[in-house]
Amino acid sequence: MLLFTPGPTPVPEVVRQAMATQTLHHRTPEFEAIFKSARERLIKLFGMEECVMLASTGTGAMQACVLNLCETKALTINSGKFGERFGKIVQSTDKDLVELVYEWDTPATIDDIKLALESNLDIDAVFIQICESAGGLRHPVEEIAAYVKSVNPNIMVVADGITAVGVEPIDVTHIDALVTGSQKALMLPPGLAMIGLSKAALKKINKGKDYYFNLAIEIKKQRENTTAWTAATTLVAGLNAIFDEIEKEGGFDALFAKTAKRAEATQAALGAIGLTIYPKTPALSMSTVIDDDAEAIRKLLKTKYGVNMAGGQDHLKGKIFRINQMGLIPIHESAWVVNSVELALGEMKRRTFDGTANRVFNEVYFK
Repeated sequence: MLLFTPGPTPVPEVVRQAMATQTLHHRTPEFEAIFKSARERLIKLFGMEECVMLASTGTGAMQACVLNLCETKALTINSGKFGERFGKIVQSTDKDLVELVYEWDTPATIDDIKLALESNLDIDAVFIQICESAGGLRHPVEEIAAYVKSVNPNIMVVADGITAVGVEPIDVTHIDALVTGSQKALMLPPGLAMIGLSKAALKKINKGKDYYFNLAIEIKKQRENTTAWTAATTLVAGLNAIFDEIEKEGGFDALFAKTAKRAEATQAALGAIGLTIYPKTPALSMSTVIDDDAEAIRKLLKTKYGVNMAGGQDHLKGKIFRINQMGLIPIHESAWVVNSVELALGEMKRRTFDGTANRVFNEVYFK
């Protein structure tokens, strides 16, 4: 079965082998060396002043950012389940919330941000997804972050990059915290969250009052190549292994280029067989199709053609399917996925199968 859900993504065999070695105690020089290597490589990937690893899912990192970087009032962007989640986290911490709500195919606009900031001068943090994976939408986060900082450089800009880090280059010039998780483009099992941090964020974090998610305590320990609490030792070892694999494939710049080409080729192939891409500004991490037969197509792909891809949630349940583009995906697997979609459409009498999807995919990818 080919796993083409936008997280968790397939874990390469070499990474599984690295995580299957003898478990190390986390308070040893041996693990400190592994942790140091992973930490240095993460800082380079984020392109930020500092980073921190947490033994949690990405939601834990989202909550850590709310706890440590927002004091009184947050502005959140809700265009899907994960933007909605930021709002719920803010409310659970008893901070004031201003929420901009969009349809799941619609990106946030600077005009809306401008109005929200002018109407709420006490907003001290903005929380937004780079890719809202509920619908495969890409927000113009870099432009929004630059605008927010032009209005008030003290406002913290927190970007959820869980389905963006490792997918594409991200301009972090005006971003204070960039969140990601292990089970997406970094091709690890779930359970390790990572946050890149700016100098301004580091100054503000010192006011953090939480216990487990007190980032000031965690950063102090991680600068000593250890952790405040028990480390996710196996996942950190796996992180080094995936960094090694990406370096063998030419590094992150090469991975970004291949991901962008796969996304372009997949969308072209799907369009060529009459399917419609859902979001107005599609993310590179996944290709999302809206179709009345979305569930029937997903079922055929899983039961007959060995492809497992994700559907939709809430009002999009049964109406979309999402094809993963994250990670080191062999190109023949992506070609097989679009070919399988066309085969499914043929079986459903939607069109006559003639190999159009596979042909267009290869023409665009290898042009």
